[in-house]
Amino acid sequence: MAERVYNVLFLCTGNSARSILAEALLNHSGRGRFRAYSAGSFPRGEVNPFALDLLHRLDLPTEGLRTKSWDEFAQPEAPALDFIITVCDNAAGEVCPIWPGHPVTAHWGLPDPAAVQGTEADKVAAFRETLRALEHRIRPFVELPVASLDRLKLQDRVREIGQTSASDGR
Repeated sequence: MAERVYNVLFLCTGNSARSILAEALLNHSGRGRFRAYSAGSFPRGEVNPFALDLLHRLDLPTEGLRTKSWDEFAQPEAPALDFIITVCDNAAGEVCPIWPGHPVTAHWGLPDPAAVQGTEADKVAAFRETLRALEHRIRPFVELPVASLDRLKLQDRVREIGQTSASDGR
């Protein structure tokens, strides 16, 4: 019997950088167990070019990546969501739509690499650091024994993952 695929929605305000990176990274490293999506409360309308460039450089798939409103995922025809993870501080405090099925939620707040001022090298470095921080969270997320954990324990574990930083190696 095939293992169930879990749907994960990464939310951010603009849906142009952090949530896009998380979507691409989980779809690549989720080993077919996870299907990632991303959306924003106020989508920017285009994916940040630094995010796309970084994904291309790392040979991560970018096909189908686009900014979109979280309203798309509140529609009856939207995929049933198992997890909703906010990746920016703004989205964590906003009023979210009511999600059918009561998905597990967590906040994995990260600084916005698109807000970094400075040289192009500074901006590239900020996007790389964001991707690295996401990798340090997505790696243990993918390893969770989702099917064998009760909802409360799963909720705790996913939230704990959000407390890890790329520098502490957890």
